[in-house]
Amino acid sequence: MLHVTANGQCLEAQPHLGTEIAEVHADTNVTLEQVLADIRVRREEFDAKRHVPRDMIAQLKHVGVYRAATPRCFGGSGMAPANFLKLIERISAADASAGWVASFGSAAVYLAALPRETLAELYADGPDVAFAGGLFPIQPATRVEGGYRVNGLWKFASGCKGADILGVGIGAAEGGKPRTAVLRPCDVEVVENWEVIGLRGTGSHDLRVSDKFVPEAWTFVRGGAPTIEEPLYRYPSIAYAAQVLAVVNLGVARAALDDVSEMAGGRTGITGAPRMADRAYLRIAVAKAEAELRSAQAFFYDATDAAWRSILQGDNVSPDQTSMLRLSAVQAARAGANAVQAAYMLAGTAAIYDGHPLQRYLRDAMVVTQHAFLGEGHYDGAGAVFLGVPPMPGYV
Repeated sequence: MLHVTANGQCLEAQPHLGTEIAEVHADTNVTLEQVLADIRVRREEFDAKRHVPRDMIAQLKHVGVYRAATPRCFGGSGMAPANFLKLIERISAADASAGWVASFGSAAVYLAALPRETLAELYADGPDVAFAGGLFPIQPATRVEGGYRVNGLWKFASGCKGADILGVGIGAAEGGKPRTAVLRPCDVEVVENWEVIGLRGTGSHDLRVSDKFVPEAWTFVRGGAPTIEEPLYRYPSIAYAAQVLAVVNLGVARAALDDVSEMAGGRTGITGAPRMADRAYLRIAVAKAEAELRSAQAFFYDATDAAWRSILQGDNVSPDQTSMLRLSAVQAARAGANAVQAAYMLAGTAAIYDGHPLQRYLRDAMVVTQHAFLGEGHYDGAGAVFLGVPPMPGYV
């Protein structure tokens, strides 16, 4: 039952610890394991098409991905951040591109800055709404009566070919903060130019908008104050946006190390060398990779749980906690990439052939580390917080 008043106002939701992954399926006839198996079978297709098709987006909707951050008053599940992140980690172990596109199931956290009446309209047909955005570079928009006249070209709109709504960044907010204008796909041209090596299936094409009017009520400041009074919307939205991308590499790394473990028990090499599992250097390297990955994973979820506990206790997430979310995300992305590189090197010549899974893992993992939210500079922001000096603007 949707808890929405006649004028689109949300009733106050009670704090809760979040729902376990197995309990949030939108369609109980489709299991997460079935969807993951289908993703593994079709990941070559995603690469070839350079996007995750709409029928797969529909399957992700069936298992609750795109209602995970939808307000509970509009039929969403209000999933705790750690549970959503673990869900994306599992999807990413099956395919990084699918995990990356699924991660935008978190987008409702910052969409919650839209007016409540707009949210009521957005979710009128149900809570499973897939959002994609080309938010940069910020483009100027002309202020007109009732809204904005939008023109421009935006990059890196991951998942745009399967999205129900699209956002573009416009520089029209007070105080110099950019706004996001929300449009229907019929009002946006997808410029298909995603010619890359890694994360090919994300379909991160450019978006072009030509002289479209966007009402004021369909714009918001990303990271702005939410209009929904539920615990999830007190979680730092920009930090969350970094986390849902970083966790992709935890999943990819898990898949890579599992593949090496499976290879290690196989036959001897073509040179007659012992099985991989019988080589001391390989056992040591696997143990080191597992230690680094699991340490980063523990740090990542510990920071997440600490912030969420503060929210459920009625406290604000502190700047120190937000910094830990940002730092743990950067570390997770890099530790995951390191584990994938280690797995690739340990696999020897088997991994050099086109089509080997480790080729895919390596390409995908390195692209994750290149995202602006996960760049090396965020260590500087965290270091500033540790040392009690102002970090870069927007870090916390």
